[in-house]
Amino acid sequence: MKRVAILSDTHGLLRDEVKEELKKSDFILHAGDINTQAIVDEMRSYAPLYIVRGNNDKEWAAELPESLSVTLEGVRFFMIHNKKQIPRDLTEVDVIVYGHSHKYEEKEENGVFMLNPGSCGKRRFDLEITMAVMTISDGNYSIEKILLNH
Repeated sequence: MKRVAILSDTHGLLRDEVKEELKKSDFILHAGDINTQAIVDEMRSYAPLYIVRGNNDKEWAAELPESLSVTLEGVRFFMIHNKKQIPRDLTEVDVIVYGHSHKYEEKEENGVFMLNPGSCGKRRFDLEITMAVMTISDGNYSIEKILLNH
């Protein structure tokens, strides 16, 4: 069984609660708006990191991809920051991970699981501060929404 931490929109803030989740994970997926190389480096120190560039990730993030496909433990992921930029012709994808809106969302669309882990960075308006943890076993997965206290 593998544990995947899924987060987005940290906007320069890696909370202690988030770090604890990352330390317990086998993989980390970040859907963009990181804002600093230091956060990328810190996340990489915890587990293998798969990351895409968000609209606030400027010059420092020029090398980060805008989208990324990766297979972890038999689960096929497609990652992008903005849901509006998801290609219509995606095939062979089990889970689409995106961010940008800061609102947690999980739903199934045309046989594909869509997940926005919300934002676990700086609070925006009165939105919840969230991330997600996926547990993968034998190609099957389950998702847990993590509601952070601050």
